[in-house]
Formats: sequence, structure tokens, C-alpha cells
Amino acid sequence: MRIKAEASDSLMEELKSGVIPETVREVSKDEQVNLDLLVQRILSGRVVILRSRNHVHAKPIGVGEGLRTKVNANIGTSVDYQSLDEELEKLRVAIEASADTVMDLSTGGDLDRIRRAIISNSPIPVGTVPIYQAAIEAKDKYGSLVEMTVGHIFEVIEKHAADGVDFITVHCGVTRRALDALMEQKRIADIVSRGGAFMAGWMLHNKAENPLYEEFDRLLKIAQNYEVALSLGDGMRPGCIADASDRAQFTELITLGELVRRARQAGVQAMVEGPGHLPFDQIKANVEMEKTICEGAPFYVLGPVVIDVAPGYDHITSAIGGTMAAFAGADFLCYVTPREHLGLPTVEDVREGVIVCRIAAHAADVAGGIPGAREWDSRMAEARKRLDWKSQIRLSLDPKKTRSAYEERRAGRDDACTMCGKFCAMKLVSELLGSDKLVKCQTGLCLQQKMAN
Repeated sequence: MRIKAEASDSLMEELKSGVIPETVREVSKDEQVNLDLLVQRILSGRVVILRSRNHVHAKPIGVGEGLRTKVNANIGTSVDYQSLDEELEKLRVAIEASADTVMDLSTGGDLDRIRRAIISNSPIPVGTVPIYQAAIEAKDKYGSLVEMTVGHIFEVIEKHAADGVDFITVHCGVTRRALDALMEQKRIADIVSRGGAFMAGWMLHNKAENPLYEEFDRLLKIAQNYEVALSLGDGMRPGCIADASDRAQFTELITLGELVRRARQAGVQAMVEGPGHLPFDQIKANVEMEKTICEGAPFYVLGPVVIDVAPGYDHITSAIGGTMAAFAGADFLCYVTPREHLGLPTVEDVREGVIVCRIAAHAADVAGGIPGAREWDSRMAEARKRLDWKSQIRLSLDPKKTRSAYEERRAGRDDACTMCGKFCAMKLVSELLGSDKLVKCQTGLCLQQKMAN
């Protein structure tokens, strides 16, 4: 294949013509994945590259089969908290904590200004949910979000794409058929997706089909023009474990599988969003079902949160579910912060949410044999063996917290931590074995005798 510094046409068009854009080469190098294999996976739709035509200063991120599990951090204002400065600080902290992407979910303040500021300050891909802005503007103008016009919905989508958004969540699967399935069963939480609720409300009020589904070709054209990836949203995701794996959820998933195929035919990159709240024993089957129905499309999951009774600790409940989901084949984890279900996250919540989600992602990558994953842990083990504190801090997922924890209980010593002190097992055994690691020394004393002394 020919190598080109940067693609002038769409990424998919370039690859089909035999040209490899620099973005693909960069992902191949970062992921330690064979370039030809990566190209095949992109062309088949099993990997997506997140970087739009208008966000050229962002690092391209690959999501999908055989790649490192990615982590997204949600930021954005609300009606009650509208500080752009705070959201930019959340962006900075998310990047510092090594989030792969961020999503601006703002619903308060000057939404255009907030989104553009986040994009211009973000060196990583940015996602949005354009239906939020369309609904909010309809409420401000007409008094109700159900008064959105179809034309305005698509105008907002195109505005987000033109601003340089790299991927957009679009709730195309909330169809009349999915709503029928929802209303024919008993759910505790009904619809917990904000975008899904907006679309459902509009459809019920207007007695019409979802325009994002009905006019999907129009959406594909926007995605083509701006090189924006579609994240097919799960408006029917379960909002509690009692609602998991029901008819409404899977009715939507079947529709998303149909739309994945249409996106691929149009040369548009697409991934699929998934639950949500799931009991631990249902996670593997849910991932496998998505991969089957959506023909290997990258799977982007929120959590999954595995129990409902741990508010304040839902970053932990989601990490438990996220590890299992990623090991089963999910490709992209959306973080959950400790404040999930309780309020808008703070800057510190964002940092902690990213780190905990990265722990889940890395645990799955280690178990799944992703290139470079186990080597990282081996380097940490070697640093621990050497009692090399600087290297342990540098290699840790959260160097800031690692350094703080070490320094706070250091007690003026560097030859061991204060957990074991002079009884440090690795230090003691290293001294006893010596550099040649002989179990018996020249005097004939065995290791057991030395330790007894």
C-alpha cells in the first residue's frame, strides 16, 4: 500500500484506494499492531479511528478488535453548574489521568461556546450528544423539547460536526418498535438515557418515527462530509439490574445492527453503545450478543454497573463490570464517577473516575493478551524488586497518588516501605540470596537457617 502524509478524502476512501493515512500509521505504532492487519479491521468496521477532519490537533485513537481497551471521561455543564473554567479544568485533569477521549455533555450555559472551547483545548478526541442541544434550544424557543423540528435536529448535528467533534452519540435505535416493546413490559426505571428520553418524548408527542432512524441517510451524509464517527446510542439501556437484558433493550440492539451495516456501506465509521446496569453474570452474554448482531462493531459500554446499592462508590461497581465487559470483548469503557446518580462530578471525581476505569481496562488487557499490557506490569515488578521508588511512582497508573501515599508514610527511610520496614521480604531475600542468587552460601548455611537468624 502507498503511504500518504494525510488523507484528503475520507479515511475509508483512502484505505479502499490503497493509501494509508498518517492517522492509521500512528495508531498502528501506538498499539503495536501490524499495519496491514489494522487496515483490514478498519475496512471491515471492526476498528474505528476517532479523529474528525476539523480536529486535526487531536491524537487519533483506535477503538476496536485487538487494540488496547479505551477509556472515555464525560465532562460538561448542567443547568445548576455552568462554569466553563471548571469544565476546562476537568478536561485538563482527565487528560492528565490518561483518558483516551472526552465527551462534552453540557446542558447549561452557552453550549456552542463551551463545546468549541473544549474542542480547541483538547489534544484527544471529543464526543458530543447533539440531541441535548436541539432539545434545550427547542424548550427555550417554544417552551417544550417535544417541539423540536427535524430540520433543527440535523442543523445542530451538522454544527457539532463542523466544530470538529470526533464522534457523536445518536439515538437512532429508539424506534416505534422499541417503544412498543418498552410499553408492553414492566420496567422499574423505564428510560434512563437522557437522549433516549428526549427522542421518546418527541416521538410520542408527534406520533412519528424517530427522524434519526427514518432519515439515517441524511445523518450518514453529515458523517461522511466531516469524517465524524457515529456512536449508535443505547436509549433503551437498563437503568437498574432488574431491567437488564429485556425485550426493549434487545429490540433496540437489533436495529443498531441494521444501522451498522448501512453505515459500513456508506463508508462511515460506527460503533455501538451498550448498558448500563447489568448483573455480573449477564455481562459476557450481552457483549457476545452485541458482537454477533452488530457484526463485530466496536462496543462502547457505560460501566456496566453491577449492583444498584452503592451510590458514592459506583466508580467501583462500574469497574467490576467494565473489567468483565472488556475481557468479554467490549472495546471502549465510559467511566463512571463516585458521584454517579448523586450529582454533577467535581474535578476530583473526574480524576478518580478515569483512574478507576483505567484499572478495569488494563486488567482486561492483561488477561486478554493485548500487546504491551503485561510488559508494563513486569517493569513495575522489577522496580519493586529493586526497591526503586522513583520507577514505581513513574510506572503507576496514578503517579500523583502513588507519590503521595509513599511520601506520607515514608518515615525517613528508602530501603523499604513502612509496611514491613526491616522485615521487608524482598529486601531480606535479596540480601540472603546475594547477587548470584545461590540458595546456599560458602559456609554451608541454608537459606532457612539464615532467615532464622
